[in-house]
Amino acid sequence: MSEERNTSGSEGGERGDRKYFAKPKFCQFCADKTLTIDYKKIDLLRKYVTEEGSIRPRRQTGACARHQRAVAAAVKQARHVALLPFHGRSADDR
Repeated sequence: MSEERNTSGSEGGERGDRKYFAKPKFCQFCADKTLTIDYKKIDLLRKYVTEEGSIRPRRQTGACARHQRAVAAAVKQARHVALLPFHGRSADDR
């Protein structure tokens, strides 16, 4: 119980030893006003859906709250019309 912690930072855990830094996230829909969210734009919506089929959260996509809600609604509508799969890869992707 009388062990001391190693605070030299040789085993990692310090902030200065990171090799990569996260670039600042921004909402691409707010930056580019001509870009619209539509359930028929499957290529755009696939950026916001994981390989398993779930919608990516805002902290991963960088979208603002308004556009994240619109993306989620468009993904759900595209799933309902069978443009996107509900879960996993679709049959034509295999």
